[in-house]
Amino acid sequence: MTSGEFVDFLRGRKLNDGLLNKLKTILLSVEVMLEDAENKQVMNPSVKKWLDELKHAVYDAEDVLDEFATKAIQSRLDAEFGTTTSKVRNSISTSLFFNKIEVSIKEVLERLENLASQHIVMGLTQGTVRGKPYERLPTTSLVEETEIYGRNNDKEQIINQLLSITDDASDNKVGVIAIVGMGGMGKTTLAQVVYNDKDVREHFNLTTWVCVSEEFDPFRVTKTILDAVTSSTSNIEDLNQLQLQLKEKLNGKKFLFVLDDVWNKNYNDWEILSSPFKFGAQGSRIIVTTRDDEVASVMRAFATHPVKKLPEQDCWSLFARHAFHDANSSAHLELQELGQKIVKKCQGLPLAIKAIGGLLRFKVDVREWEKVLCSELWELSSHETNNILPALRLSYRYLPSYLRPCFAYCSIFPKDHAFKKEQLILLWMAEGFLHATENRTMEQIGDDYFGTLLSRSFFQRSNEDESRFVMHDLINDLANFVSGEFTCRLEVDHDRSHKISDKTRHFSYVRSQFETYSRFEALNEFKLLRTYIALESSRMFIPHYLSKKVPRDLLPMLRTLRVLSLSHYRYMTELPASIGKLKHLRYLDVSDTRLTRLPDCLCKLCNLQTLNLSGCINLIALPRDMEKLIGLRHLDITGTVIKEMPENLGKLKCLQTLTKFIISQRSGCCIGELGKLANLWGTLSILELQNVKSPIVALAANLRDKKNLEELTLEWNATAKTSGSEGTILESLQPHTNLKSLTIQHYRGENFPNWIANQSFSKITSLHLKNCEYCRSLPPVWQIPSLQTLSIIGFDRIITVGPEFYGTGSSSPFEALKVLRFENMLNWEKWCPFRVENEGAAFPHLGELCIINCPKLTGSLPVHLPSLAKIVISECHQLVAERLLSSNSCLQELEICDCSSLLSLPTGGLPSTLKQLVLRNCWKFEVAAHIDHSFLEELCLYCCDSLEYFPLDVIPNVKRIRIKECRNFKSLAVLEQSEHDLVALSSIEIVDCPKFGSFPEGGLRGPNLTSCLLVGGCLRSLPEKMHTLLSSLTVLVISNCQEIESFPEGGLPSNLETLHIRNCEKLAANRMGWGLQNCSSLAFFVFESKSENVVSFPEASLLPASLTNLHIIGFPNLKSLDKNGIQYLTSLKFLRISDCPKLKSMSEEGLPPSISFLLIRNCPLLNKQWQKRKGKEWRKIAHVPYKLLDLDIMD
Repeated sequence: MTSGEFVDFLRGRKLNDGLLNKLKTILLSVEVMLEDAENKQVMNPSVKKWLDELKHAVYDAEDVLDEFATKAIQSRLDAEFGTTTSKVRNSISTSLFFNKIEVSIKEVLERLENLASQHIVMGLTQGTVRGKPYERLPTTSLVEETEIYGRNNDKEQIINQLLSITDDASDNKVGVIAIVGMGGMGKTTLAQVVYNDKDVREHFNLTTWVCVSEEFDPFRVTKTILDAVTSSTSNIEDLNQLQLQLKEKLNGKKFLFVLDDVWNKNYNDWEILSSPFKFGAQGSRIIVTTRDDEVASVMRAFATHPVKKLPEQDCWSLFARHAFHDANSSAHLELQELGQKIVKKCQGLPLAIKAIGGLLRFKVDVREWEKVLCSELWELSSHETNNILPALRLSYRYLPSYLRPCFAYCSIFPKDHAFKKEQLILLWMAEGFLHATENRTMEQIGDDYFGTLLSRSFFQRSNEDESRFVMHDLINDLANFVSGEFTCRLEVDHDRSHKISDKTRHFSYVRSQFETYSRFEALNEFKLLRTYIALESSRMFIPHYLSKKVPRDLLPMLRTLRVLSLSHYRYMTELPASIGKLKHLRYLDVSDTRLTRLPDCLCKLCNLQTLNLSGCINLIALPRDMEKLIGLRHLDITGTVIKEMPENLGKLKCLQTLTKFIISQRSGCCIGELGKLANLWGTLSILELQNVKSPIVALAANLRDKKNLEELTLEWNATAKTSGSEGTILESLQPHTNLKSLTIQHYRGENFPNWIANQSFSKITSLHLKNCEYCRSLPPVWQIPSLQTLSIIGFDRIITVGPEFYGTGSSSPFEALKVLRFENMLNWEKWCPFRVENEGAAFPHLGELCIINCPKLTGSLPVHLPSLAKIVISECHQLVAERLLSSNSCLQELEICDCSSLLSLPTGGLPSTLKQLVLRNCWKFEVAAHIDHSFLEELCLYCCDSLEYFPLDVIPNVKRIRIKECRNFKSLAVLEQSEHDLVALSSIEIVDCPKFGSFPEGGLRGPNLTSCLLVGGCLRSLPEKMHTLLSSLTVLVISNCQEIESFPEGGLPSNLETLHIRNCEKLAANRMGWGLQNCSSLAFFVFESKSENVVSFPEASLLPASLTNLHIIGFPNLKSLDKNGIQYLTSLKFLRISDCPKLKSMSEEGLPPSISFLLIRNCPLLNKQWQKRKGKEWRKIAHVPYKLLDLDIMD
């Protein structure tokens, strides 16, 4: 209200100035009552009701004032950018606005005055608002527990049971140990300390931690475990496939899993989740933390540890650690007695003790401690406090007033939801909780607020992802309590969802796969929302669909939105033009959608602070009037295909995040615009640098003064001509020395400027130099002390890598380097070792070495690389790597590609530590039976054309085999006709090997084989006796195998769960002889065929009743579903039909009532009938909850 824009806007208007002054005064007066009301609401329901009404009115008042401020900004922008006609139109609309706004102010003022007048009746006193939001808040290092109190006996007992040689576990090899106790008792902390114990970590081959929580999801838990044990992220969408991969990884390994916070007592759910665990080695263990003894019983725990309340002395030690600096209370003897009395009231609960200790840590006034000790909250029953621990209520009471709304806002997160600090700060900022000061930005203030809440144990780091944070369940309950009906959280389990009311301002939900309009329809009645946010699902990699009606019909009704997140809806292709009417909007996240353009009216959102477009891979342009978004602070366009920037971005003086800037020759899009953005930080990529014509122009970017940039990419266009000034331009683009990562691509200078690899850039950990084809020498990268990742790619003029690479004055270069990559070095001939007599001093920590497409490189590689675990050598035909392989004692992964001279593996054998071997385009390679391959766990052979057969005897312990595009490969064989099983083998893939025709005679003996993929080839039959020899097979994919006519005698294994048959026309023609009724576990079936004889499908008795997922693809003459076959599938939940152009009818009796998801794609006759949403065919599918027609949800 005191801003210049606001005052200028009012000047000369007829609005009653007294109204605004009265509104300002009344808001200040009620603010000082809020603290007393918040304290008394627990004891007095009338106060709580009054407080809710007051907050409701204050929200409305804020909306009115925000509308006023927005109109003021818009008027200034109209004056700056508008035409004469638009200015006249704006003048008229402004007059109407003042008439309308005066009515709104009077109405809200009357409500506030009425509520304020009741404070005496309520017994409320006017105090002062404690704390100053501009003070830098103290932070502590108490993020993780480094020691525990009172649990040493529990710890030792659990560790002994984990490490014990005598196995007390059940018959399935996996022993479950349950840690049981009430919330806040320290179960998770105890499990953490055990989990991180050095002896425990060394005892198990695999360890991982999963937060399970109330929503028990076997898919999410399985995926989390699989991602942890593979150190990668899986995008598999099917539980069965996930479990098969997990089984492979666990096979024969001794593992330890911690399942934290388990509530589910359903035995069947546990059986499903634990089925892959049974393939681990004897002595594998699972630690479960739970509040319920019954959970331990269901999971058949062989040991249960009830966690009891802490002994008195340990309570005091824990409290002292959090309440006093260095846990030393001797400096404040007068506080010790009070502290001991407070600790007794915490009743031995560690979470309560930590919270109260954190609360009192920065208070040295005895009166403050006495207030806490004498608080009436200690005396309330659990019923009176909604089961919120009194200690936690006190922790909230003593939060500074400016932190309370920040904490309450976190009620948008479901229990155990892991959130990012940076995102939460931007949400706080959008909601108006953060206020900049002269020396600190809103983001910095938010970082301080977050640190305080973290130090006071309101937040804690996620055990699964160190970059994220979570709230303890009891803290989450507290956030829900204090937020009340102002937050509505829509849960997957509707029983746990919050009710929406006319006071609701914040709405959140976890994305499900199919979002229909009906899920959100109730929001039409409640139009005062400030937050509409779709949160991450545990199944991040399945596609999420959102009905077009939600953004088109619902969002325009929510005119007061400040936060809107519609991210990760993969098939959302447009935003409605009505988005421009959301004039209060500060935060818009449409990342990872398929938007191609943004509506121009987006630029009317003058309050917008954050615009996240990352991952919008089809987005080709930004709106032209972006310069009007004068409040924009964060613009993320990572992963977009934007070719040109809008003009005059330099006018966005508030901009801090700009992930990409494309330079154009057009005025207003030059690099000088970057120089005007003084506050950039984080990541920045500058592209199309060939459009910078001189070093003076480059200097205008002013990169050297951008001290908050951490990652910088400088890139020229690959097809641009050389100008001759690239070197001086790059010299002028020197960044600040705070940089941590630098990438330079398609640079055409002959040498690098001196700043590249200068010692002053001591914080750089990652350096990527790509396609600098004119450079004659490498920069002295050895001078960068912290360098961990180095890529040198496409240096065509480099012939020797020698002293300039290592440095003449260094005794131990590249001490920190972990990953080194040379690629596309077409004329590189020699890699000189570092001081031959002392070669071992270089690269002491190098773990990964990749040399790709260096065809002239001769001689040998460095030998003494003590930490090397992975080698990739590709298209290096003259390179000798045998010494490196034979001398390496910790090599685990070896990949050799495009080595036409490789006949066999080194005669001296491979390191026994090697687990994964990949050979690609090694045309002359043949398997040498005399070389020991017994240590290999994974073997991949691609395009090895001399390979005719593969003897399975030489790889007895292999787990995964993949043979692809080996044109002469004919068979898998066994050299010695033995009865030995390949007990470790869990997966086999043979893909596009046209001559492949047979498995070993008598069948493939793989009792633990779970997955088999066969694509192409001349195979006439599947392995013999597979129903007995491959009894564990659960996934079978057969694609383009045109010669297979039938399944082998005895049929398929009864445990088969997933079956794909794609374009196997002879096999398809004989489908009535498949015998799938014997596959009682079959749940997932994909059938794709170009057969013109199939008119109706599936025939009676063809498919088993166990089927839950059915995919029918590509039948050119299919006209209808067979009622006798489809109605038999009483367990069917998911039906997909694609590319059936003549399909015009479901079965006469419709679809089974069990179906929940129906996906139809490229079936034009059905599409035509269903578009009207009525008629006979529509009635057949009307009962299906989720219907997707050509990627569009049908509501």
